[in-house]
Amino acid sequence: MNFMDKALMCAKKAEHLGEVPIGAVIVKDGKVIATGYNMREKSQDATKHAEIIAIKRACNKLKSWRLDDCDIYVTLKPCPMCAGAILNARIRCCYYGAKNLNDNDDLIEKIMDSTKLFNHKTKLTFMPNEQCNIILKQFFKQKR
Repeated sequence: MNFMDKALMCAKKAEHLGEVPIGAVIVKDGKVIATGYNMREKSQDATKHAEIIAIKRACNKLKSWRLDDCDIYVTLKPCPMCAGAILNARIRCCYYGAKNLNDNDDLIEKIMDSTKLFNHKTKLTFMPNEQCNIILKQFFKQKR
C-alpha cells in the first residue's frame, strides 16, 4: 500500500463521520509518522482540516515544529490555510491526489514557493489518483 492509499483510508474515516472525505499522511524516512482527516463538523472548528491535524500530530511525535525531512500526502490539493501551515512546518514536499475545482491554482503555488517571505520552499506535486476524485464526487453527490 502506498502513502496516497493510506491518505485515502483516512479520507474514508472522515466520510464515515459525515465529514468531507479528505485525508493526510505525513512521512519521514519512508515511514508514516502522522495521519489526519477532516473533523470540522464534529469539532465545530474551522481549522480542523486533515493537513492541520496531521501536522500537529507529527510535531508532537517529533517534538519539533520543524518537519524539514517530512513529506505530506493529501487526497485533495491543500487550501490556502493548509498550504501556509505546510510551508510554515517546513515540510519538504506536498503530494496531492485530486485538484480542487474551486481553487485558484496560482495562489497555492505562490504560497508554497514563498521564498521571498520565508527561508523555505515546499515542493508541490500532483499525483493524479482517480480514487481521490471519486470519493469526493460521491460525497457531494449524496449531499445534494
